[in-house]
Amino acid sequence: MTYEIEQLRKEMTAELDAILLYWEKQAVDNVNGGFLGQIDCNEIKITDSEKGSVLNARILWTFAAAYQNTKNKVHQALAERAFHYLANTFYDPEFGGIFWSVDHLGHPKDTKNQIYAIAFAIYGLSEYYAISDDPKTLEMAICLYEKIQKYSYDPINKGYLEAFTRDWKPLDDLRLSDKDANEKKTMNTHLHIIEAYANLYKIWPDADLKNIITELLETIETHFINTKTGHLKLFFDEQWKERPDVISYGHDIEAAWLLLQCAEVTQDEKLISRFRDYAILMTDATKEGIDSDGGLWYEFDPETKTFVAEKHWWPQAELLIGFYNAWQLTRNKSYLDVVFTNWAFIKNHIIDSKNSEWIWGVYEDYSPILKDKAGFWKCPYHNGRACLELIHRIENP
Repeated sequence: MTYEIEQLRKEMTAELDAILLYWEKQAVDNVNGGFLGQIDCNEIKITDSEKGSVLNARILWTFAAAYQNTKNKVHQALAERAFHYLANTFYDPEFGGIFWSVDHLGHPKDTKNQIYAIAFAIYGLSEYYAISDDPKTLEMAICLYEKIQKYSYDPINKGYLEAFTRDWKPLDDLRLSDKDANEKKTMNTHLHIIEAYANLYKIWPDADLKNIITELLETIETHFINTKTGHLKLFFDEQWKERPDVISYGHDIEAAWLLLQCAEVTQDEKLISRFRDYAILMTDATKEGIDSDGGLWYEFDPETKTFVAEKHWWPQAELLIGFYNAWQLTRNKSYLDVVFTNWAFIKNHIIDSKNSEWIWGVYEDYSPILKDKAGFWKCPYHNGRACLELIHRIENP
């Protein structure tokens, strides 16, 4: 192992500890239970902010995954805390879904069934089962998986529909956020369904689930991966008519390594081989969005031919994994060089050296983007996972 890679492992280990300590010390809601719904960019805790199921599920995954590396009992306890809050507060015992949000007291607020959120619940529950062996955890994960298959899966056109009411009726507004197109099938949701299903399969190797994972990978291959450019297509209607949109570099590089990891659970060598090729294709496509300072621009608008001149925290985290993965596959040092330059950018501009954790991001002039340190979309999942993935890949070459 070269000195540089060993040094990277040490720094990833230290950064993982710092991220986890921040969430342990700052994000626990000791008054109302679970975790705080929001900490703003000035480290002010918004104690009456609503709490999102995606944030809670990602905290659950992060601490359960981290415990397998750190063996720190505090991390185990925080994973348990996140599980109980998810099970007792976000899980809907009447209709079997996951509330999108609850208020700060834990009462249901937005009760829609957003499939993206349910996928993250399965992802987190599966990881927690790996450290708890709690049959209730597995039962809940399987129940949520069955709900997605029953209500969201499109048996005619394949793929999955975005969102439903609490009682699984059609919904007019299907969007994850205001910036998204209101379409019935999206890349983002499919990416995180396959992520969740692959994680569930690791702890519940069901034959039908394996077939579903295979079909879903083929659906993603057919509709979402632009095999000419290496970029992802983002939005479609029910019949797979595309609504052209921006290029999302963070999703491109996240999908590059994550889809291969999902393919590997099937043990289908032909499928794995294809997604190895896609991993390199999509990694190479992401190079378009890397600035000279090593940071990854957020998005590119093909119509105006301009970058969204922001560098958000989470695409940087995914870039670390994606380019390290490409180096592992090819041993082409240029990919590893990107990892080192991007990590230097993160240390210089994204890590909050005063308060710890990562800021939302920076603008073109390196001024900070003044958005949450913790919130609906700001979590320890991307950066914590980047640290865990690189530690694991370096220690298990």
